Amino acid sequence: MSLAEQARDWLSQDPDPETRAELSALLERGDLDALRDRFGAKLEFGTAGLRGELGAGPNRMNRVTVMRAAAGLAAVLGPGRHVVIGYDARHNSDVFARDTAAVLTGAGVHASLLPRPLPTPLLAFAVRRLGADAGVMVTASHNPPRDNGYKVYWGDGSQIVPPVDREISAAIDAVGRVDELPLNGPGTRTELGEDVLDDYLAALTALPLGEARDLSVAYTPLHGVGGAVLRRAFHAAGFPAPAEVEEQAAPDPDFPTVTFPNPEEPGAMDLAVALAAKHGSDLVIANDPDADRCAVGVPLPDGGCRMLTGDELGGLLAEHVIAHTTGDRMVATTIVSSTLLGSIARAHGVRHGETLTGFKWIMKAGDGLVFGYEEAIGYSVGSDAGLPVHDKDGIGAALTVAAIAAEAKRSGRTLLDLLDDQARRYGLHATSQLSFRVADLSLIRDAMARLRATPPRLLGGRAVTGADDLSRGDGGLPPTDGLRYHLAGGARVVVRPSGTEPKLKCYLEVVNPVDGEPSEARAAAARDLDAVKADLTAALGFPPPAA
Repeated sequence: MSLAEQARDWLSQDPDPETRAELSALLERGDLDALRDRFGAKLEFGTAGLRGELGAGPNRMNRVTVMRAAAGLAAVLGPGRHVVIGYDARHNSDVFARDTAAVLTGAGVHASLLPRPLPTPLLAFAVRRLGADAGVMVTASHNPPRDNGYKVYWGDGSQIVPPVDREISAAIDAVGRVDELPLNGPGTRTELGEDVLDDYLAALTALPLGEARDLSVAYTPLHGVGGAVLRRAFHAAGFPAPAEVEEQAAPDPDFPTVTFPNPEEPGAMDLAVALAAKHGSDLVIANDPDADRCAVGVPLPDGGCRMLTGDELGGLLAEHVIAHTTGDRMVATTIVSSTLLGSIARAHGVRHGETLTGFKWIMKAGDGLVFGYEEAIGYSVGSDAGLPVHDKDGIGAALTVAAIAAEAKRSGRTLLDLLDDQARRYGLHATSQLSFRVADLSLIRDAMARLRATPPRLLGGRAVTGADDLSRGDGGLPPTDGLRYHLAGGARVVVRPSGTEPKLKCYLEVVNPVDGEPSEARAAAARDLDAVKADLTAALGFPPPAA
């Protein structure tokens, strides 16, 4: 069919008056570029589910796309199965959740809906708590306001991995017109109550949080759904109520106070840092909009704030969890996260797992998993037997880091002092990133081909002592497009195309001994990382990224 014919076919089955009006206007104007953008490609369903900009057409998030995804999931599961559905406060999240329930029950599947917009980790928890066969979370996490997404969880409460993603994708492709799908029965639909949230909070407050509670926190949910849940979690655990950034406290799908609703982005934490300075807070905590990630900073005497990297917080959380668990245990992180976790695991005699990027892989690292994290500020804390969430959990991480900071405060110390302790004990593991955003994806393919054809011998003055081509499954991991270089002195570089954005991402780490002050070692490591960045940029053939 031509673009116009495809658009008219879509229009005839679209139940949404807003996207019908949008598409009708494009057809009337004969806007072929806009039609090509919407119908020349489609959102691909993968291990991250679906994620994209709202709008009409198969290359957008809309009710037709969501109903097709739900029908594909139902076909893979079969009648009589049980799916829990959650959603955040983004545009159309509630509508997409209801459409999912209608399609699933129409296919004979039992659907349970969470009672209102709630954090993603609560959905992951509910799948296990209710013994469901799968879960759906409607969220685009920390993407821009015009995006939404569709994440699928399996019965173990973690995100799907191959081959399930391919099976669902194939089933979606086989779905016919959505206006011909049976809706709302014979499967049953249940509206869940507050008891699921109560059980989640009870699981979190059973974490090893110690007894120290004297801590003042400045907090922001960044216009997302984490605020009310975090406040209840702090109260249930006996912590003082955090001071909350008023302008960002209520869920708002337009995220009006931030350019990009990600606590790692420049400027996103400014209001929280200012609030901490005003109140003299001990700690700054932020969740991303669906509250599965947690960012932490330590206020400084000058009114500024030292934000911890994901790897730094991962190291502190790991040591806390290990200290409060016993038996045969495992901690796990990804190939792009710091090697510090391996050093901590060896020192404490626990097993260490390394996985591909994504929490879906971390949660499958092995038996006895008591802690997992990824450098992109995602953490799961707890014990293997009673792990509250089989996914990253920004609420559980916030509670745990508050416990660590409160215990440190008892001794007149901060998280920064604990970081110095780790640097002295394990060596300073300094990490950084280098990203190249492109308009033409062939530039990324060409750069990866150049590295494979002519691998670097030196990076930042350090000899390349080994190289893994991750596309061949080097290192014992499932094949993925990526390269890992081992450098002299324990340094490491990983280069991989992003799975969700048109970016080439590079993850850098240097490991230096600490003979004097950790601050001096950090300054030297920063210089080392800059040197590695310069050499890697030259090897890739990209112009240096803008400052």
